Amino acid sequence: MGLNIPENILKKAEISGNELLIEISVYLYDKGRLSLGQAKSLAQLNQIEFQKELSKRDIYIKYNSDDLNQDLDNLNSLTGKKAS
Repeated sequence: MGLNIPENILKKAEISGNELLIEISVYLYDKGRLSLGQAKSLAQLNQIEFQKELSKRDIYIKYNSDDLNQDLDNLNSLTGKKAS
């Protein structure tokens, strides 16, 4: 199911369809409803572009100890080392 917003509504709001998609993506990421990867995909942006959009809105990337541990596990699997 796609989302169809009438052009006259977008004009009234003074926003393009792409801009609205970015706004929705950023909002859902900020509220924790989408991961960074999901949000950037929804916004149809690459990692750096999406991070720039977050920065413009003073929204920080959510990164916690679980994320760090996952990154370390991934790194260790790539290098053949076991996590300590």
